[in-house]
Amino acid sequence: MKKGGREFISATMLNNEMIAMILAGGKGTRLGKLTKSIAKPAVPFGGKYRIIDFTLSNCMNSGITTVGVVTQYEPMILNDHIGNGDSWDLDTRDGGAFVLQPYSSSDGEKWFNGTANAIYQNVSFIDSKNPEYVLILSGDHIYKMDYAPMLSAHKANGADCTVAVKPVPMHEASRFGIMNTDDEGKIVEFEEKPENPKSNLASMGIYIFTWDKLREYLTQDPEGMEDFGQNVIPAYLNNDEKLFAYSFDGYWKDVGTIDSLWEANMEVLDQEHPLQIRDKGWPIFSRNTITTPQFLSTESVVENAMICDGCIIRGSIKNSILSPNVLVGKDSIIANSIIMKGSSIGKNVKIEYAILGEDAVVSDGSEVIGTPDNIAVIGYEEVVGGN
Repeated sequence: MKKGGREFISATMLNNEMIAMILAGGKGTRLGKLTKSIAKPAVPFGGKYRIIDFTLSNCMNSGITTVGVVTQYEPMILNDHIGNGDSWDLDTRDGGAFVLQPYSSSDGEKWFNGTANAIYQNVSFIDSKNPEYVLILSGDHIYKMDYAPMLSAHKANGADCTVAVKPVPMHEASRFGIMNTDDEGKIVEFEEKPENPKSNLASMGIYIFTWDKLREYLTQDPEGMEDFGQNVIPAYLNNDEKLFAYSFDGYWKDVGTIDSLWEANMEVLDQEHPLQIRDKGWPIFSRNTITTPQFLSTESVVENAMICDGCIIRGSIKNSILSPNVLVGKDSIIANSIIMKGSSIGKNVKIEYAILGEDAVVSDGSEVIGTPDNIAVIGYEEVVGGN
């Protein structure tokens, strides 16, 4: 089957074997104002996308058509964005995108207390799909990855769990959870942010589990198996289960800080960047509302910028990304900045090295000035200047 210009594994075949569970309930506290009212995976990215679009698109492109999305913190915008998954062609008869939230039962309210606990509380959902394997994903990373070869490696190794790892520079390894392996790629030790790392294989937070085995661990000790990194992986190692590493050498970025979010957006402007966001062979889909074409007035100046539909530009834009329906007044200057959907920028405004949240307002004559080392941030619906 062909889709998006590339050859795909049969979606039905892969879907019968493996479903995906996307953990998308994170608050993203290090993003400050930008996640005050929305979950981190719903934060806009690259003009017309939200962060979770990359994980959802990877699932679709990999032939996975049953996707559970576990949400919790400020889920309204994220839930609305996902809908029934039709923007990613996940609204199939045999699959679908399913938003899974905490719920009340006869046992009381059930909030998710960790990554593994979120899966435990959705055991009945997974059982209803009867998969042989479960792919656990984070919904807050920017990357493109075909999960099918990882599944093939998992089966070839007879693994109980396969962990995707990315080689990182050795001097940066202490910032990550590190998987130490033997010569055959079997994981023999896991170290969380080690002071003196023994290897440079950083966990990407992407796991394939053989479902029967994981289900056994989660249901036999729910309170002791709350987190994959802190509890499940160490338990597998202690019990000598078969854990293997799957090395990924493509672009992958955790945009959990203001600096990393700004940097990843700026990289989108580079058409030679390895993320290749315009690659039709591995398309990134999103839910986008239909709006009017962009309008650039005769006095506008645009240089190395991405300007989405619905924008009205009467000022100067350089090295910046403007999401849909952004208004920029006369004689305003925007440089090295990210302006999110629906923001309104008045006349004679100066914005440099900044991120403006959705529907922000910058009044006439105001300035929002950051530096490469200290990005200025204006929050969702925040107003700068004016009376």
